[in-house]
Amino acid sequence: MTDVLTRARSGDNQAFGELTEPYLRELQLHCYRMLGSVQDAEDMLQETLLAAWRGLAQYEERASMRTWLYRIATNRCLNALRATGRRPLTAHEPPFVPPEPTRRGEVVWLEPYPDVLLDGLADTGAGPDARYEAQESIALAFITSVQHLPPRQRAVLVLRDVLGFRSAEVADMLSSSEVSVNSALQRARATMAAQPGRTEPGRTEPAPLPRSARERDLAARFAAAYGSDDIDGVIALLTGDAWLTMPPATLEYQGHAAIAAFMRHSADWRGRCYRLVPTRANGQLAYGCYLPDGEFYRAHGMIVLTLSGDRISAITRFVDSSIMARFGLPRTL
Repeated sequence: MTDVLTRARSGDNQAFGELTEPYLRELQLHCYRMLGSVQDAEDMLQETLLAAWRGLAQYEERASMRTWLYRIATNRCLNALRATGRRPLTAHEPPFVPPEPTRRGEVVWLEPYPDVLLDGLADTGAGPDARYEAQESIALAFITSVQHLPPRQRAVLVLRDVLGFRSAEVADMLSSSEVSVNSALQRARATMAAQPGRTEPGRTEPAPLPRSARERDLAARFAAAYGSDDIDGVIALLTGDAWLTMPPATLEYQGHAAIAAFMRHSADWRGRCYRLVPTRANGQLAYGCYLPDGEFYRAHGMIVLTLSGDRISAITRFVDSSIMARFGLPRTL
């Protein structure tokens, strides 16, 4: 470590890569948890590496290289969240008159995260103070909930409860005090617990194992029903309290009747059936959606499913097709 650090400080790019490469995937995921956007997470990772390269001479080795990089990444994300020029949040509305929603949520910017970027992260051990399991901390429901927290509370919750850093370490990262960190954490936990529709860990049936026969069966049944506008078939796969959300749209529908009503309005407006291509996002089942257009099927966003037992407890619909390339999904079929 000392030899590699010395070479990196002298301007050796390869040595700098040896220092930082083991942490790149987890740092990018950290930035995604903070920002909710794959593109923004990639940008913040590059800013983190540039800042680390320029500041390597000031690295005093009081903390580990991993902790030092997390400090840089977290503060870059906080700067991005506070920047007045960051992407404006505009509510997206369907191109048809939708039925009355169950509720209107807040506008949040959110993108699904490709599972291919999670490879190699399963064995990344969080500290002893972590309160969230790895699978839960990458799930879309958790990422969505985190986006509702103020920036500083968001950083504290992720660093403490997801990554398991100690309060003293987080205080050092944020140039704050342990008292301030613990206070922010308490408020963040209270906000997370009070969010409508959020279920405490362990209160729902466990989802089938990824790529298991049970999951494949449910995936095939959903794709067949959704892709043929068999609304009754889709509804039969849902839990009684399932949610349909469409970030950044504020419309949210809960329960069989409400979801079925929205799907019927959508099907009547489209007049064409979707073709679904399976993929995975946030450790969950996902699909690229395509609509027929002459001789081709053209990209029309993505769907991510949250499973509970042998049922679907949430359908998250993303209409932005620009994210699909990151999943290896083409614009046309």
